[in-house]
Amino acid sequence: MDDTARADDDTTRSDDGVRVREGDPGELVAVMRVLDAGLLEADAGDIRDRLAAGDCLVAEASGRVVGALALDGDYVEAVATSPSRRGRGVGTALVRAAVDRSGRLVADFDEGVRPFYESLGFDIEERGGDARAVADTGAGDDRFRGVLRNA
Repeated sequence: MDDTARADDDTTRSDDGVRVREGDPGELVAVMRVLDAGLLEADAGDIRDRLAAGDCLVAEASGRVVGALALDGDYVEAVATSPSRRGRGVGTALVRAAVDRSGRLVADFDEGVRPFYESLGFDIEERGGDARAVADTGAGDDRFRGVLRNA
């Protein structure tokens, strides 16, 4: 099967012309740009592995990657949208496509993105930070875990 047929079989289109599909290993640089723009500390080697395994979804608009979501099983390792596309449903489309694939998603996140996960229907619980990490860096105070099941 050629790449065009594969992409068409595994594609979700949004109203504004954004298409969600499985990422291609050749898109590593584009995916890393999106994740970096989202200020995520994603490891390029891990993302390369996710792309090779078919566990990275991309949102594409006008032939350009404008969003990415990396999965490890049902765990969302990273999800980000290009700054120019934020607030326009790209992240939502990525999460919906991921939950359609796996039936369940789990994500850990900071307070600042909690409204995004709440809007998608994630069941959210506070995660106590690692006392050592909090003492060393001040991080971990406002971490949450969300679980979403396909309805």
